[in-house]
Amino acid sequence: MPLEITASRVDPALLDLPWSVPLEDWPEELLAALPRGISRHVVRFVRISGRVLALKEISGELAHREYQTLRMLGRLGVPAVQPSAVVSGRETATGDELDSILITRHLQFSLPYRAVFTQISTPATARRLLDALAVLLVRLHLVGFYWGDVSLSNTLFRRDAGAFAAYLVDAETGTLEERLSDGQRDYDLDLARTNIIGELMDLQAGDLIGEDTDVIEIGDHLVRRYRELWSALTARESFGADERGWRVSGRVEQLNQLGFDVDELEITTDLDGTTVSIQPKVVDAGHHARRLMRLTGIEAQENQARRLLNDLDQYRAYTDQQAEDEEFVAHEWLQRRYEPVVRAVPRSLRAKLQPPEFFHEVLEHKWFLSERAGHDVSFDDAVQDYILTVLPRRPDEKSLVTTETSALPIMED
Repeated sequence: MPLEITASRVDPALLDLPWSVPLEDWPEELLAALPRGISRHVVRFVRISGRVLALKEISGELAHREYQTLRMLGRLGVPAVQPSAVVSGRETATGDELDSILITRHLQFSLPYRAVFTQISTPATARRLLDALAVLLVRLHLVGFYWGDVSLSNTLFRRDAGAFAAYLVDAETGTLEERLSDGQRDYDLDLARTNIIGELMDLQAGDLIGEDTDVIEIGDHLVRRYRELWSALTARESFGADERGWRVSGRVEQLNQLGFDVDELEITTDLDGTTVSIQPKVVDAGHHARRLMRLTGIEAQENQARRLLNDLDQYRAYTDQQAEDEEFVAHEWLQRRYEPVVRAVPRSLRAKLQPPEFFHEVLEHKWFLSERAGHDVSFDDAVQDYILTVLPRRPDEKSLVTTETSALPIMED
């Protein structure tokens, strides 16, 4: 059977990999030692052409189906790993058939939930992870994606200005539909709660979170956060016609604060025109990230973007430029504030944090130093102190080089 590679762009280096060998038996020298989540399939990381790829050995039908699903989710702008290729037609040297392999790109600066808990093992950490997962689940349901296997194990997390941003990793059980029923959404949510409580109990058994942590309450936290966000994004709101102006603007502003833009809003009135109803029909996540990108070209997570934009607003007020064009001030802030800070990081430490997260951490550190000193500490002093006293102790999160997550140093947020 001929080897077949399905990809939008094939890397010739893929042809040199030992496809006739079961994935679990691949030689260690080919593998990148990254922390792996729990998977029902064999998963390995390899480093080729300067990139790290995740390889998952599954049946050909599932591999092609998940590859297409991930491509569709990418086009819809949902946070998910990027598919790279499917390799099928594999067989051993003796002619025995082997499963196909789905290849995805490793998500830089991402962490499996177990790696997060080896660094910060508190109930607050669990709630922040679930807040991120609730946002991801709502975004998936808004585009009509039924996951069917929601869990912490099937999710990766990136730091996001003191919070986390969640990315879908495993889509083999999911389906994309035009619109999900309430029953489908409820089933996904109930399955998420059950799986997550089980995963947290497993962490308790491994002493990664305390015995007194109420994992049932944390599982219920996900359900509450999901329902709050879903209602804020989709609920119909009615009011008198004379309130129409400010109530519509207020609803849009509320959604912007949650990080969503309104692409389509349905407005209806009753027969005599005394009552008006509004309901968001199409909302799109990433309000602050898109604004930051438009103003500065910086790519950031949503909370990071919100924090950087707040600093930009403060800079604008501090330099008395409220009347100036916003794009002009943003360009000046980028050159005089943001770029000097991120360029101050020594090359040897640049794998610790993404630049927007580093800038956020410096802002936090400056506040901490100023409070302790009783006066405002300069940006330059805060940057140098953070680089000397905090940054070297952080793990390299660009691609953690360890197979045992327990080997990661402990960092308190």
